[in-house]
Amino acid sequence: MHPTEPPFQRIQFYLTAHYDCSYLPGRHARSQVATPAHLIDARAYSALVRAGFRRSGQFTYRPHCETCNACVPVRVDVARFAPNRTQRRCLARNRHLAARFLPLDFHDAHYALYRRYLASRHAGGGMDRDSAEQYTQFMLSSNVDSVLVEFCDGGAPVMVAVIDQVEDGLSAVYTFFDPAREAQSLGVYGVLWQIELAQRLGLPYVYLGYWIADSRKMAYKQQYAPLEALRDGRWQVIDAA
Repeated sequence: MHPTEPPFQRIQFYLTAHYDCSYLPGRHARSQVATPAHLIDARAYSALVRAGFRRSGQFTYRPHCETCNACVPVRVDVARFAPNRTQRRCLARNRHLAARFLPLDFHDAHYALYRRYLASRHAGGGMDRDSAEQYTQFMLSSNVDSVLVEFCDGGAPVMVAVIDQVEDGLSAVYTFFDPAREAQSLGVYGVLWQIELAQRLGLPYVYLGYWIADSRKMAYKQQYAPLEALRDGRWQVIDAA
């Protein structure tokens, strides 16, 4: 990807100031951001995702750290993916959940679930204090083809995922779930469900954001083999070892 090539002629790229890394303690991070948001249409966004960018609300960004390349963009090769024994058990354990597609609208029950999830998984990181407005800006603000998927058990929401569709797949933006249901492995089920959705839609990839080998929160993505990583401008399969 080069900023002067289609469809990027009108899009500008800037670097943020340095900030504390959320995943590797003691390190500072920096991001490259594509702007303005209203010019990032479906075609441009698809190309940006293929180039390793992610979306957070209206911001489309990728890591741009001078002395660190730990954040590696990854995607699942849907056609070649086959769930392992543990993943098959997870699918069977959660098949009773009812999934429905919703527009990116605010729901009190979703926000309450989001707050419980962050308090359990990301306490002290700042996000656990997100207001309803911050939640809306992060989860429900999009200029591209996005959908909210609600997973219910007996009518009560237990997991929510925001998913973007791009030209060659799905991009898993963010998923949160009831932390009291740890035994159900809802996070794993959310990824497996999106892989199955891509299969049904005939889309080749599910983009999972960044894999960070030394981060417990991000290293799990290697479980979805064969996983492809963007390295040196080329997507290549990560060695399972």
